[in-house]
Amino acid sequence: EYPLHRHISGFTSSLRTSSAEAFLPTSVDLANGLHRPHQKPAILRKISAAQQLSASEVVTHLGQTVVLASGTLSVLLHCEAVGNPKPTISWAKNGEEVKYNDRMLLQPDDSLQILAPVEADVGFYACNASNALGSDSVSIAVTLAGKPLIKASRATVINTESPAVTVDIGSTVKTIQRANVTISCQVAGVPEAEVTWFKNKVKLSSAHHLPDGLLLIANVSLSDQGLYSCKAANLRGEVTESSQLLVFEPPRPLPYLEELTAVLSSAGTSIHSVLTSPSGTKMTVSPGSSALIGCAVDGHPTPNVTWLYSGEPLSLRHHLLAAGRILQIFNVSDAPDGEFSCLAQNEAGSLTQKTFLAIQEYRWSVDKLMACSASCGHKGVQLPQLRCLLDGAEVNISHCKEKPKPTLQLIACNRRDCPSRWMVTSWSPCTRSCGGGIQMRRVTCQRLTAKGSSVPMSSEACAQVSKHPVDTQACNRQPCVEWVASSWGQCNGPCIGPRLAVQHRQIFCQTKEGTSVSSDQCSALPRPLSTQNCWTDVCGVHWRVSLWTVCTATCGNYGFQSRRVDCVHVRTNKPVLDHHCSWRPRPANWQRCNITPCENST
Repeated sequence: EYPLHRHISGFTSSLRTSSAEAFLPTSVDLANGLHRPHQKPAILRKISAAQQLSASEVVTHLGQTVVLASGTLSVLLHCEAVGNPKPTISWAKNGEEVKYNDRMLLQPDDSLQILAPVEADVGFYACNASNALGSDSVSIAVTLAGKPLIKASRATVINTESPAVTVDIGSTVKTIQRANVTISCQVAGVPEAEVTWFKNKVKLSSAHHLPDGLLLIANVSLSDQGLYSCKAANLRGEVTESSQLLVFEPPRPLPYLEELTAVLSSAGTSIHSVLTSPSGTKMTVSPGSSALIGCAVDGHPTPNVTWLYSGEPLSLRHHLLAAGRILQIFNVSDAPDGEFSCLAQNEAGSLTQKTFLAIQEYRWSVDKLMACSASCGHKGVQLPQLRCLLDGAEVNISHCKEKPKPTLQLIACNRRDCPSRWMVTSWSPCTRSCGGGIQMRRVTCQRLTAKGSSVPMSSEACAQVSKHPVDTQACNRQPCVEWVASSWGQCNGPCIGPRLAVQHRQIFCQTKEGTSVSSDQCSALPRPLSTQNCWTDVCGVHWRVSLWTVCTATCGNYGFQSRRVDCVHVRTNKPVLDHHCSWRPRPANWQRCNITPCENST
């Protein structure tokens, strides 16, 4: 007799089963569900007693562990499954499809037989049952009595939406934040192995452990990223497998984009700019201008950004800034009204944000009127104010110069009777030009009607509105002045020509009463001359010259001769001072002479 079962590293081990074995499906009730139509596959796990047939031949069911001995000649792995339609059975070793050969045989009942097992056959064998409704998979460990064996996977699991994911150790896990990640470290070994978990080579506390070699990382965040290792150790040795956990975040919109602010500060705030959004933003731009469109998104890893125009790749002239997060359009007129969108993508998902560009044309507007030209009477008119608008805002009128101007019509305004008011005529001429006079005007009270006629009113009617204007005022109160000249002085000034000199007199400004005043008060009157030319015998002079003297040398370069030059009176022929003749150039009184080479004497 043999024991019903024994535990090795958490798994049940047995040899060939007896005919009295009972099986139960994992997902269906045998009594009520084996004949139910359209049943998902369910692999049967053994739960009854086991019996050894031969030490050299090992027969086992799934969910157990086979420990190979030196005398083991054959291992038969049973896999029985129920389901409707009938499930298809396939085998995998350590996550890879089993390649059948002369030692690895698939039996007609879908059992897997290993002949003459060797150390290379050690591993985890999985039976996979599938039909159109689903699948089921159960593993069995085949190991040697020695160091432990870990069921490892080399798969890459990407989770973008599920709140929970379970993987075998050895897998690479890429998951969104806030998911629960369970890493399974299924261990087989004799003697029983102890499992220890590490993160980035640092041992984890048992608080993270679950039964059966599971590690739970709940509500993962970016700080949970790292290399998670499972070490299985017993007296015969130890083995370690690791899984890389990568946490990513799908692209999400941001309310601002710092790079756009930096670009605007260098390019000038006059350039149009807008941020895209999931629901779509709108920006109105003037023709021919440039624009900056920002794609404010975040995610982990950093999303790649692709720009589209009306759902198609960009064909207009553009430039990408800030690693593609900013689209610069050089001329918005190249893009008639349409939708620009940025597609942000990373491994966790994608996000599309968009904006609509509307090109606003310049147009004339006459919706405002100028002020009325009169507050009452019959002449008040208003002229429409011609303005150039862009998107409702007034701009320089030069932008509309190519647009035809609308016809402007004068509009009558304030056509009503005016209040009574004083009417005055022009002032009469002053009675005196200086010394104080008076001038007068006529003052009447009248009312201008809406028809343009003037109706006389009583002075009392205007006095209620304003004070009676003055009708008489003083004028020309400045004193009466005149220029007064003294007698001419003697004609003895400097000679300016033959018998011609200059004489002077003084000019004064004074009142009619003879009081001297400032010359400024006479500035409006023509000023008499203060100098004039005059004839005098004193200036009847001329230059008189004598004959040249004999030259001081007959040859050479140093000979000169002189003569006498005098200013003499024409009539008396007597010399006078030279300045009397200064109005004519003075003749030279010396000169060089006999400038010839001298001959050599013998």
